[in-house]
Amino acid sequence: QVQLVESGGGLVQPGGSLRLSCATSGSIFSNSVMGWYRQAPGKERELVATFTSDGRVNYVDSVKGRFTMNRDNAKNTVYLQMNSLKPEDTAVYYCNAHFILADYWGKGTLVTVSS
Repeated sequence: QVQLVESGGGLVQPGGSLRLSCATSGSIFSNSVMGWYRQAPGKERELVATFTSDGRVNYVDSVKGRFTMNRDNAKNTVYLQMNSLKPEDTAVYYCNAHFILADYWGKGTLVTVSS
């Protein structure tokens, strides 16, 4: 059974920072392309950041320069460092493990940016 466990969400004021974590098994971590998505209330789920096949990271334009995704291979964990948060970043953030024939999702962690 594929497990992706997110953590790190919460309530933060505009301009603040949060770091999300996504932990999974070693086989999932090594054999999939991992990324972060988010779904705001009343909107469709959108890609936030994902690793490319050559190890770089692609970001949606709205988070470029503010969010950073990285990984700790020893811990089988992917992180999303979110700085200069804005109210429009409010959403449930999901970790994704993409395989050629399937996608797996975590349960999500809520990020609320509000004063």
